Amino acid sequence: MNDTNPPKAGAREWIGLAVLALPSLLVAIDLFVLLLALPALSADLAPTNNEQLWILDVYGFLLAGFMITMGTLGDRIGKRRLLLIGAVGFVAASVLAAYSTSPEMLIAARALLGIAGAALGPTMLGLIGTMFQDPRQRTTAIGVWMVCMLGGIALGPVVGGVMLEHFWWGSVFLLGVPAMVLLLVLGPILLPSGGGDGRSAGRLDLASVGLSLAAILPGIYGLKELARNGWEAVPLAALAFGVAMGVVFVRRQRRLADPLLDLRLFANRALTTALVSMLINTMLPGATMVLLTQFLQLVEGLSPQDAALALIPAALAGIVSVQVAPVAARRVRPAYLIAAGMTVAATGLVVITQSETAVGLIVGFALINFGAGPLITLGTNIVIGAAPPEKAGSAASVSQVSNEFGFALGIATMGSLAAAVYRADVADTLPAGAPAVARDTLAGAAAVVPQLPGPLGDAVLASARAGFTSGLHAVAAVSAVLLVGVAVAALVLLRQVPPVGAPLPAPENARAGSEQEAVL
Repeated sequence: MNDTNPPKAGAREWIGLAVLALPSLLVAIDLFVLLLALPALSADLAPTNNEQLWILDVYGFLLAGFMITMGTLGDRIGKRRLLLIGAVGFVAASVLAAYSTSPEMLIAARALLGIAGAALGPTMLGLIGTMFQDPRQRTTAIGVWMVCMLGGIALGPVVGGVMLEHFWWGSVFLLGVPAMVLLLVLGPILLPSGGGDGRSAGRLDLASVGLSLAAILPGIYGLKELARNGWEAVPLAALAFGVAMGVVFVRRQRRLADPLLDLRLFANRALTTALVSMLINTMLPGATMVLLTQFLQLVEGLSPQDAALALIPAALAGIVSVQVAPVAARRVRPAYLIAAGMTVAATGLVVITQSETAVGLIVGFALINFGAGPLITLGTNIVIGAAPPEKAGSAASVSQVSNEFGFALGIATMGSLAAAVYRADVADTLPAGAPAVARDTLAGAAAVVPQLPGPLGDAVLASARAGFTSGLHAVAAVSAVLLVGVAVAALVLLRQVPPVGAPLPAPENARAGSEQEAVL
């Protein structure tokens, strides 16, 4: 990695990238359409409300919980080997989910999908880092991989609508199976092994695996439940337990010769700045997206599928941005591109604060996605490039775990802010005789309106919609301010990172050199 002219990737590597990108595209579609399939599977399997929540959430819980373990395991046994094992598990779990005959069976299948999915993401990014050692090619390759993820989100509503119109609900789980089979056939031919001698990555510490799960799973659960049910004792206790286990996990990693997560990676200022920035970026616009989706359905009256289709312009804006960012980064320092992007995203949030119609909100969200492109692409490249090859899977897993935590943290904190503003707003505007449930959420108000006399129902719904819009505006305003802070931090803390492919500055010391070489 000290070569000034790292080897260029050839046709084999680019075809290998396609083998990695296609499953990412179809898995993104597959995960997105589950929301559309939920009514049909609920009618067939009749899950309780609690079981329905577990069907939706258990995948994300286990995906986040096992990512760090899988990243390190891939560094130890070989990223390609773990990727193929994960693909086999994903195919088996997808078939099990598609033909589930009970809620419990579907929950178990979704849990297995989460564990298999945790083996896919970090190993794919780790292999991209191995295949594309040239900084410019690596940035472009990451952009292509990101485009496939965003493309799956954009295509999800269309593909899901067609599938559910012509086939049974289980068909949505089978969308990714053909691509996984293709990966199993072509992966051994086109993909490098990605390490796996077990020496450089070290042994797998099972106690650390348990501690990482004990930290991440309760943490994600607590954040999601706080967002869903407010400040209750059980989710607060789960979150506190997760934080405590996280502290124990960190202390153990510092003592081990072969830690599950090498904390020395975080001594790299560029890597740490990129991770924190991506966490905040996922946290703030992610919460705004959830509120925007509810606005389109409960305020504008769109169906779930139409609401999803309305978000396609934002997905397309993100696709354009992640493709433009690597090209621009060849001449412009990442700090300037990321700061400019965050400024555009903050502008989109300001547009949302001034909008009360779907058109204004969609335009604002498109600006958010466009502005996020440089951080998503260049930030991921900084994280992957900062790690030595034998730690690439571990670094990739940390990047993806930060995204999972960012989204959950955003829903919990920004969701609580939106709920507080809603309750304060409707307290002064709800008419006398309005049901108590209308004072808590817009969804609750919308559910009881059909049972109310016409004029009262109209007044309740108007008040609830206005309160929800006020909450959305408040979240967007706070998020805009914080994203401006991310822009300033990027300018200050990433200013030494050169344009992609440019020579790196001399390291301050031997350790800094080993951590900073090939950041870009």
